[in-house]
Amino acid sequence: MARYMDPAKSEELKNAHVVLDQLIYQRDPENLPPDRPHAFIYFLTIRNLSDRRFTLLGRKWILAHADGKIEVIEGDKIVGETPTLAPGESFSYNSYHVTAVNTSARGSFHGVDEFDKPIHVKIPPFEMIIPENPTASAD
Repeated sequence: MARYMDPAKSEELKNAHVVLDQLIYQRDPENLPPDRPHAFIYFLTIRNLSDRRFTLLGRKWILAHADGKIEVIEGDKIVGETPTLAPGESFSYNSYHVTAVNTSARGSFHGVDEFDKPIHVKIPPFEMIIPENPTASAD
């Protein structure tokens, strides 16, 4: 069962940061859906520079597509995990998004701190821009 947390009812944990380490574009019309032939593979690191331990239980992504469509993706866990980060620790992972148009992404990870208080960590916005001549992989 999803344990979504409303950011208005949780504390944004200061000094916990999400960093986009790398964004790779790949066009793969043979293996991707014909209506979404562009893949963006993103590598993120969540760093706990706060003074308390926290556990991340899920995520919420807001994707704004150039065609005007807004897509909200919410779910439990982060790539199948619920990472617990003590002060000074980090968690890195990668995932992907497939699209037909340029897309802007933002969101947050949510969870609880060591006192079971709801917290969230914002994901900084980033752009997934399809190259003008998308014939091959690029990063």
